Amino acid sequence: MTPINLPTSALQGVRVIEMGQLIAGPFAGKTLADFGAEVIKIEAPGSGDPLRNWRLIQDGTSVWWQVQSRNKRSIALDLRSAEGQDIARQLIKEADVLIENFRPGTLEGWGMGYEQLSEINPGLVMLRISGYGQTGPYRDLPGFGAIGEAMGGLRHLTGEPGRVPVRCGISIGDTLAALHGTIGVLMALYHRQAHGGRGQVIDVALHEAVFNVMESLIPEYSAFGAVREAAGSALPGIAPSNAYRCEDGYVLVAGNGDSIFKRLMSTIGRDDLGNDPALGDNAGRVKRVAEIDAAIEAWTSQRRVADVLEALNAARVPVGKVYTARDIAEDPHYRARDMLLTQRTRDGHEVQVPGIVPKLMGTPGSLRTPAPKLGDDTDAVLREIGLTEEQIAALRARKVVA
Repeated sequence: MTPINLPTSALQGVRVIEMGQLIAGPFAGKTLADFGAEVIKIEAPGSGDPLRNWRLIQDGTSVWWQVQSRNKRSIALDLRSAEGQDIARQLIKEADVLIENFRPGTLEGWGMGYEQLSEINPGLVMLRISGYGQTGPYRDLPGFGAIGEAMGGLRHLTGEPGRVPVRCGISIGDTLAALHGTIGVLMALYHRQAHGGRGQVIDVALHEAVFNVMESLIPEYSAFGAVREAAGSALPGIAPSNAYRCEDGYVLVAGNGDSIFKRLMSTIGRDDLGNDPALGDNAGRVKRVAEIDAAIEAWTSQRRVADVLEALNAARVPVGKVYTARDIAEDPHYRARDMLLTQRTRDGHEVQVPGIVPKLMGTPGSLRTPAPKLGDDTDAVLREIGLTEEQIAALRARKVVA
C-alpha cells in the first residue's frame, strides 16, 4: 500500500485574514491557527485588540492574549482610512478566509462587502460573526455573547430555581459562535475544493450558536407546552445526575444508566433502591428523584471527596470533583494528554496555556509562535504584498500603519 504523505499541519497553506476583535472572531482564528493556517490579524494602530488589556495583565499585556493570539501575525492597519482599506483588499485578494465580527454593514460602508471582495477573490470564504446575524429585524442591534446567551435560551436555565439567572463564568456564547464559525469555514473550504473553487459567506449569529445546543428545549415546548426552568445542578428529566455535598466539597455523580444506577445504589448501601423494579428505568427514577438524591447525599455527606471518588470509580460509576484552576494545573491526566503547554511570551515570560483540541493523530495542531505584540509583523506582511521600504515608511508617517 502506497503511504500517504500528509502535510505537517492539517491547514498548512491556508491563509486567513482576521479582522475580528475580543472573543468570537479571534477564537475562530486561534482554532484555525492551531492547526497550521497562516493567520494575519489586522489591528487598529495605537490601541489594538481590546483583549490585550482584559483581565490579569503581565508586563502590560493580558495573559489571556497569549492564548487567544498564539500562532498569529499582527499587522497594525487603520481600516478607517482609504489607504488602509486598499491594503486590506490586497491582503484579502491572496487569502482563503476572512474573519470579521463587526456590526453588520460596517464592511459594506468601507466598500468591502462580500460582493466587492469576491470580485477580486472569487474563492474567498468569509466568516461573519455578529450578535443577531446579517439579516432580520435585529441585525443592527449591538450584541455581545452575554446577550446571545440570554436570547438563545441558556441564561434562563442557569442558576437555582427562583433566583437571578447566572452566567456560567466564561463567555460561552462567543466561544460557541466561534466554534460554529470554524466548522462553517472548514465546510466551505471543502466545498470550494470539491465543487468549482467558489467561496461563500458563513453567517453566524451569537444567539443562534447558543440556541443550537439547547437540546430538547423547543421540541418539548412544541409537543407539550413545557417551558423548561432553571434546576440548579440537576439535569431535569435524567436521574440521578446532580451535585452532592461531601465533608470537604462537592462531587458530580451521573448514575442515570440502568446498570450504573444499580452499581451506585449497591456502593452506597441502598440495594433496596437498586433492586426496586419501579426504579429500573429512567422514567421511574425521575418520578422519585428527590428520594434518590437524598439517599446519595446521605452517603456522600459523611465522606471526603477523595473517598467518594475512590469508591465510585471502583464501582465504575461516573463521578468527578469540581475542579479549580489549581486542580487542573496539578492533574496528571491533563499533563499526560498535553493539555497544559508551556509557552514563552515575546517578553520572555513562561506561562502555562491550554493545549490543543481536537487531537488529530496524523496532522496534530501545534504551538508554533507566541502571541504577537501590536504590529510585530506589519513590515514583513507589507513587503510580502510588494510594498517597498519607502512606501512602508510613508504609510507609517501618515499613521496608516504602525
